[in-house]
Amino acid sequence: MSVPITPLRDYVVCVREEKKELKTKSGLLIAPTVSDEDTTLKVVAVGKDVQQLKVGDRIIAKNYAQTEAKLEFGGEQYQLIKEEDVLAVVK
Repeated sequence: MSVPITPLRDYVVCVREEKKELKTKSGLLIAPTVSDEDTTLKVVAVGKDVQQLKVGDRIIAKNYAQTEAKLEFGGEQYQLIKEEDVLAVVK
């Protein structure tokens, strides 16, 4: 994936992974805003000072980070967040 954004310093560019329809065992649909998957992102670019993340990592980030920026280019939505706002890497 070619990314039209080059992050600076300790910022990473992420995209939300495709959301799948979530259901309970009894068949009730769970709204995407209720799900924990809301915070799962895929790293598509990293700044030169990022130390613990790499392109392709799946991460969990703070929902309302103060350093977050949401951008749209070519129909794709990107999030620009600081490395310090990443809580975990999903394996």
